[in-house]
Amino acid sequence: MKRVITYGTYDLLHYGHIKLLKRARELGDYLIVCLSTDEFNKLKNKKSYFSYDERKAMLEAIRYVDLVIPELTWEQKPDDVKKYNVDVFVMGDDWTGEFDDLLSGLCEVVYLPRTPDISTTQIKTDMKSK
Repeated sequence: MKRVITYGTYDLLHYGHIKLLKRARELGDYLIVCLSTDEFNKLKNKKSYFSYDERKAMLEAIRYVDLVIPELTWEQKPDDVKKYNVDVFVMGDDWTGEFDDLLSGLCEVVYLPRTPDISTTQIKTDMKSK
């Protein structure tokens, strides 16, 4: 079984997220989503509209997602790859090159193109202007 992992906050879930998850799942047989906890988001100076539990429930309802685990720190990625026997690490291409050295020799690293014209940041900006 080929295992794939990706990371994110997945707040205000939108079709760009769904497309990323679908493409990530197509790279293997089992998709793990490592979801930023509310506490970790605070460390990143991010505030989510939905709580961790709400975001986790939404992700678990998506057919491409097999398992949702918590992201507690920036540094946990190599440990997750080892613990879950991950073959492919996937992130959006806005992170290109960020994880190549960190995960070298542990798994394949793939950066997928983001869906144009959609982002959580843009949704939040549009909501504020209404």
